[in-house]
Amino acid sequence: MRVITGSARGRRLFTLEGNDVRPTTDRVKEALFSIVQFELEGRRVLDLFAGSGQLGIEALSRGAKSAVFVDLSKKAADVVRRNLELTGLSKNASVICGDSLSFLKTHSTEFDIAFLDPPYSTGLLQEALGLVPNVMSKSGCIICEAPQDEKMPESAADFRLVKKYKYGKVSLFLYRIPFEEDDKA
Repeated sequence: MRVITGSARGRRLFTLEGNDVRPTTDRVKEALFSIVQFELEGRRVLDLFAGSGQLGIEALSRGAKSAVFVDLSKKAADVVRRNLELTGLSKNASVICGDSLSFLKTHSTEFDIAFLDPPYSTGLLQEALGLVPNVMSKSGCIICEAPQDEKMPESAADFRLVKKYKYGKVSLFLYRIPFEEDDKA
């Protein structure tokens, strides 16, 4: 697992050990970042269910202004901190070891981009998707990673599912608030 491009390009990241860990593959990560490549510069990123922190770190490496990493596991939070130090991206990041759903219920800062990649088939993704619009800017986007057969809602508050991308057994779901002229079409 490595940083694909940007200021930390090529750095190999630490990962968690064990069968419960499912890092996003390089192929899916490259696809995800091609979706938001022109939206990262100067943006505030939320990496929910962060794991190793590779998505938020990639965003910071590509010019995001800041990133908040949230994971319930102390081991995961420690790995994120190590990876931030390794890449030299710590100063623009904060790591929260805590429950992602509780974070969404109590946090008030707005984010421009949110990555949601919880453990598969637990219901956490749908639950988090219902809460994440409360911490998003109106021009923001939410990207969810899930198994290809996972059913996702068409909307989350004002955010609408605008595109589904399939990569083998994994799908990415992109949510945005539609522009007014999109609603009239």
